[in-house]
Amino acid sequence: MMKIGKIEIDKPIILAPMEDVTDQPFRLMCKRLGADIMYTEFVNSDGLIRNSEKTFKKMLFSEEERPFGIQLYGGDENSMEGAARMADSLNPDFIDINCGCWVKNVAGRGAGAGLLKDPPRMKRIVANVIKATKLPVTVKTRLGWDESSINIIDIAKMLEDIGVSALTIHCRTRSQGHSGDPDYTWIPKVKQAVSIPIIVNGGLKEPQQIKEVFDDTGCDGVMIGRGAIDNPWIFSDVKYYFTTGELAPPRSLAERIDICIELLRSSADFKGERRGVIEMRKFYSGYLREIPNASKLRNYLMQFVEVAPIVDTLLSVKERGYIAAEMFQEEIAVE
Repeated sequence: MMKIGKIEIDKPIILAPMEDVTDQPFRLMCKRLGADIMYTEFVNSDGLIRNSEKTFKKMLFSEEERPFGIQLYGGDENSMEGAARMADSLNPDFIDINCGCWVKNVAGRGAGAGLLKDPPRMKRIVANVIKATKLPVTVKTRLGWDESSINIIDIAKMLEDIGVSALTIHCRTRSQGHSGDPDYTWIPKVKQAVSIPIIVNGGLKEPQQIKEVFDDTGCDGVMIGRGAIDNPWIFSDVKYYFTTGELAPPRSLAERIDICIELLRSSADFKGERRGVIEMRKFYSGYLREIPNASKLRNYLMQFVEVAPIVDTLLSVKERGYIAAEMFQEEIAVE
């Protein structure tokens, strides 16, 4: 049973924080589809200190999203402490510190995975956040900066010693980014070194694979990121596999269309129609991948900045089983 503060969940399947993905509409959809714990997108501590309204809004959540964590990132210990106080005022279930983001404009400025190169500063930042809040504090990080400087065991010990409640490990180095295979063999070593819950992240996309990670590493939970972008059903699929030992039936075309319309409408309501429609585009390839010649449909949908014509098109595909001939030069059958 994984325990973080008042949260107690057996083998939780967690939605990873992802910038420009895990906004409230996406989180609510994943919650309905079985995600056990939710996070914000990345919240910039400097933006909070500057009183950026856009940054502050990233921290907002609804009660139905609980258990819920606000993830902060930054390289300045004072800004992180102030940001933690602001996050604390919203009363999430915990505050998470991003020590794993690998992109240059974050890690290169000494935040995110950049802190792996400076453990003393990571320690000061985390300690300041813990001091600033009554809530449990967790950390998400990577194995190390690169293959020659893997320091996850020492990092885990340090974080436990200063009072971190749980640690999520993306099982790649910063230099790998999202490329190459994650190395889950470090997790049992970390589990032997510390007693706080350890959550595995990185490359998790299939129910059988996730069960193997639980079995082989002894981890307390798993966190799914990119695997949930194209397949938001992954959370319920994993639980179905754990319960039955069988894979969940493939999602029907109708189910895919329905989820696409649901997220489109909620995104437009949440962000405004034009922005919601434009930001929805990144999901079409995953949700519509079962349709032959889906790229033509995606390209057709890309031309719109209003909800109504997209919904009409998707409902036509759902109800008629094919894309109407007048959209293209030839009729495209849906098998």
